[in-house]
Amino acid sequence: MASQSHPHLNGDSNTHIPKRPKLSSLSTSFITEAEIQSEFSHHDSTIARINNGSFGCCPSSITNSQQHLQLQFLSQPDHFYFSHLKPGILRSRTLLQSLINAQHLDEISIVDNATTAAAIVLQNIAWSFAEGKFNQGDVAIMLHYAYGAVKKSIEAYLTRAGGHVIEVHLPFPVNSNKEIVFEFRKALEKGKVNGRKVRLAVIDHITSMPTVVIPVKELVRICREEGVDQVFVDATHGIGCTDVDMQDIGADFYTSNLHKWFFCPPSIAFLYCRKSSQCLDLHHPVVTHEYGNGLAVESAWVGARDYSAQLVVPKVFEFVDRFEGGIEGIKKRNHENVVKMGQMLAKAWGTNLGCPPEMCASMIMVGLPACLGISSDLDTLKLRTYLREKFGVEVPIYYRAPKDGEVDVVTGYARISYQVYNKVDDYHKFRDAINELVGDGFTCTLLRG
Repeated sequence: MASQSHPHLNGDSNTHIPKRPKLSSLSTSFITEAEIQSEFSHHDSTIARINNGSFGCCPSSITNSQQHLQLQFLSQPDHFYFSHLKPGILRSRTLLQSLINAQHLDEISIVDNATTAAAIVLQNIAWSFAEGKFNQGDVAIMLHYAYGAVKKSIEAYLTRAGGHVIEVHLPFPVNSNKEIVFEFRKALEKGKVNGRKVRLAVIDHITSMPTVVIPVKELVRICREEGVDQVFVDATHGIGCTDVDMQDIGADFYTSNLHKWFFCPPSIAFLYCRKSSQCLDLHHPVVTHEYGNGLAVESAWVGARDYSAQLVVPKVFEFVDRFEGGIEGIKKRNHENVVKMGQMLAKAWGTNLGCPPEMCASMIMVGLPACLGISSDLDTLKLRTYLREKFGVEVPIYYRAPKDGEVDVVTGYARISYQVYNKVDDYHKFRDAINELVGDGFTCTLLRG
């Protein structure tokens, strides 16, 4: 359970969740710092990789296990398919069921990534419009900061089917959960104007850019009170980054990547679908001979492809159990370290964080000096490239447009991540790079043209 010093479960305070069973470590000693660095020695040592949030990471012991599975398949594909594939995926699903506290095993499906999971849910919503179960103009609510691919999926499935989308515009920087709840309620009220039905709410658990932990439990509760049909939580950064408990959150659908913060090789995610009549007609977009056998079975076979990322999950559980406190300990230390590094950078540059420490998980937004002259999304992309190529720093940057009347405000925020392989020197390298640019009188206008 989260303590007062790091993020509360689901962004909410005063929450008590019973401890879930965990795999027992075979070793009485925990992984050492030298062993951690060895596990990630394949990382480019010339780069300060403070961007785990984009692609995650995978230790060498897991990639070795994955390669062994790949060779097993290639050596005798038929035997692997008939004897190992289904039992292996079932084992992975069983472990995930325990990890996220799902009530039923058939509520858990393993898919490629959270984008695939979104397509499964939104495809079902589109069918409801096409079949007349929903009326033209019925509403879906989503956060303005929803991940770009999910926004496009909503456009492709729901808008084309006749649904109306309302975005929840959240402030940034954000100072409290109350601000988020206030804006969410406003969007719901807008959605129900003229008797319209709100059929779906898409809620991020941790927004990607800018990053903040959303109080999902409270927003789901509000949705139930306001008669929203279904709630889909997009937790791309959920597992391994913040606390995830299906019984506590109470959403209809919940997805999280496992290659972002849970050390799996790319790409793998789970989709939780709360057991109900609404979930019986969910189907994978790739149709095979397994169509109609339930989403979990359909997702376990989408044609001949590499399933090793799904099969290596048990080895990943063993890996995280090598750390003191397991995945809970990893999350706690990552949070504490990213806050410490964020505060160090903000102090060095005379800027601010994008949210209070308790509203972040293993990523945090840090303001960049205003004198850098960041004035567009294109500026952020070019500055990111410049930091990578000139200074060996990999970090995404967010453009926050100034509001009317604001002068000399911070318009650029870096999203820094902290994962077990990171060192303080990575963040000092970033600090020194920005200080050098400021000292040289650099502005983003020099990168234009």
